[in-house]
Amino acid sequence: MDENEFLAARFETHRTHLRAVAYRMLGSLTEADDAVQEAWLRLHRSDTERVENLGGWLTTVVGRVCLDMLRTRSSRREDPLDVRVPDPLVGAPDGIDPEHQALLADSVGLALLVVLETLTPAERLAFVLHDTFGVPFDEIAPMVGRTPAAARQLASRARRRVRGAAPAPDADLTRQREVVDAFLSAARRGDFDGLLAVLDPDAVLRADYGAAAALPSREVHGAAAVAGQALTFSRVGGPAGLARPALVNGAVGMVVYRDGQPFSLMAFTVTGGRIAEIDILADPERLSRLDLTVLDG
Repeated sequence: MDENEFLAARFETHRTHLRAVAYRMLGSLTEADDAVQEAWLRLHRSDTERVENLGGWLTTVVGRVCLDMLRTRSSRREDPLDVRVPDPLVGAPDGIDPEHQALLADSVGLALLVVLETLTPAERLAFVLHDTFGVPFDEIAPMVGRTPAAARQLASRARRRVRGAAPAPDADLTRQREVVDAFLSAARRGDFDGLLAVLDPDAVLRADYGAAAALPSREVHGAAAVAGQALTFSRVGGPAGLARPALVNGAVGMVVYRDGQPFSLMAFTVTGGRIAEIDILADPERLSRLDLTVLDG
């Protein structure tokens, strides 16, 4: 094995971890893969003989790459209030794929990723690297051009935002499915009161149709507003037979098909026995990039 092969082999031992870091940072599977690839290129161009902790070095590199990508994304975004549902990890309803389990890293639900989208790039970096992956603030500080104390404050601000806005899903998947099934049944019946019974009073629904869609992406708040949207979606989403149950980022969800093609993906966050959040991805381009073969069994 020559030196390049040896370096590549060492890199591969860290790839899954690096992809998990990048996915949390970016909320995009494609961009996460791009960030990991850029880390490999930088490793290939660097003198690593004096690097004692290659995993830590690579984590820092991926963090820097993701920070640059987030800053570029922020500068290009015309409307900071755009509704964007992050890329979902779709699995079979009876279990989580081992590769997805590694990416989820402490249950990265869509609700959490949505909140992370609202953080500044520096806050997101400090929170993700420190709180999830244990990177010391002394190493985070130079990445964001701050002192370690200032980097700690960035993570603290982000932590408060996450705790206040990202509901943790109930652990019991069976109970989650029961609540979601009750919601879907009420929607099919046109039962407004039945919908209210399974929705948290402060429920949130986000629908991402994509930039090119005729329908504007939207975010609605409150059980009554969410129930009204659910009744609308039930009329346009097709018969229930075209909906396949799935796990979306480890929680109960479903994929709705129309004419044999994925029409929308729905992810539910069930907290305290009620639905706190519904995230809908209905962007045809992004749906076409999802690997949904796990639902064919």
